[in-house]
Amino acid sequence: MSATLLMGKPIADKINEQIKKDLFEIKEKYDIVPSLVSVLVGSDLASKSYSGRQKKSADAIGIKYELHELPEDTNEEDLLKFISQLNDDPQVNGIIIQLPLPKGIDEHKIQSAIAMKKDVEGITPANMGLIVYERPKLCPCTALSAVKLIESVGADIFGKNLTVVGRSAIVGKPVALLMLQRKFSSTVTVCHTGTAKAGTLPYHVSNADVLVVAAGSPELIKGDWIKEGAIVVDVGFNVINGKTVGDVEFEIAKEKASYITPVPGGVGPLTVSILLQNTVEATKWQLEDKTI
Repeated sequence: MSATLLMGKPIADKINEQIKKDLFEIKEKYDIVPSLVSVLVGSDLASKSYSGRQKKSADAIGIKYELHELPEDTNEEDLLKFISQLNDDPQVNGIIIQLPLPKGIDEHKIQSAIAMKKDVEGITPANMGLIVYERPKLCPCTALSAVKLIESVGADIFGKNLTVVGRSAIVGKPVALLMLQRKFSSTVTVCHTGTAKAGTLPYHVSNADVLVVAAGSPELIKGDWIKEGAIVVDVGFNVINGKTVGDVEFEIAKEKASYITPVPGGVGPLTVSILLQNTVEATKWQLEDKTI
């Protein structure tokens, strides 16, 4: 029996409806419209395209979106100064740094410079720390998308085995931390290149009641490794011979899993909605708590 497909769009639609309600309340109470600023250094075409999609979604829902394009030869010091200006600008509620950054600029240093309450991508050490303490405010968008897809199943996953494949700071690690929260109490295993080299990746995958894969490696996870009845969230997005595939061998995996995300159509449609939701949450945080 084939797995039920976990589609991102229905969840995104619900989030978008809630965003519209929140925007109305913010307008009524504070007479402002949340503003999101995206910073692009150079002219990376993929980043420009992604920013364009973000703007289209923001415009459609009623959030101000402004793209600042800085020249390719912008240095780290000047970029840090620009971020500081955005941090101090009360008209700016959210800040995004489009990646990749030019060579010679420390990506982590730049991201860490964003004010905690304007970090709508949830990537600063301060916001990551709140996840560790089970008090998340602004979470990495893709990681939170994966968690919301898992929640949408409605199955009893309390205490069950969760395997995360990939340990990036924006997906793998925050997914593991979010699923360790007491409301999920997942028994978490995080797999990475060391796991693959040790030859134990198939074992850990086959032990997973819930599997989240964000490795950036096409069809790394073989379908016959999947545990019968598992929930599978594939964050991967790869193009092979003109075809889009995930990090999981989908056609075989769907015959073993109970729920699985397709690629495309699973995680992708959710991420921009989460970004806009984070922008609203950041705005409320700034308006309601002036201490930081």
